[in-house]
Amino acid sequence: MVRKQGGLSHRQKTWLWILISAAVVIALMYWEQIALLYVLGTLAVTWLLIVVAMADLHDARRSTAPAVGAGDDAAAIGSNISDAQAAPKTTFGARPSSKKRRS
Repeated sequence: MVRKQGGLSHRQKTWLWILISAAVVIALMYWEQIALLYVLGTLAVTWLLIVVAMADLHDARRSTAPAVGAGDDAAAIGSNISDAQAAPKTTFGARPSSKKRRS
């Protein structure tokens, strides 16, 4: 990874913003400027909501139809309902057992 000479990395800029923000909040609390803290908190939450609203949701509008067989039916699996889609064909990360369960 190539770094620019003389500048701050993204991580350093993030830590700088965190330290500055913490210093401002601590200073406002020290001088009992609670009203200003409320205003800054409201602006921060508004900014966060705008960022989330404008976020790219990775082509969320591309497909609105539900995927067939995408979810599992845990209630059907737990109650031994035999349905073709109820039990998964493969289980990832599970070890095969040597004994079969009796129901």
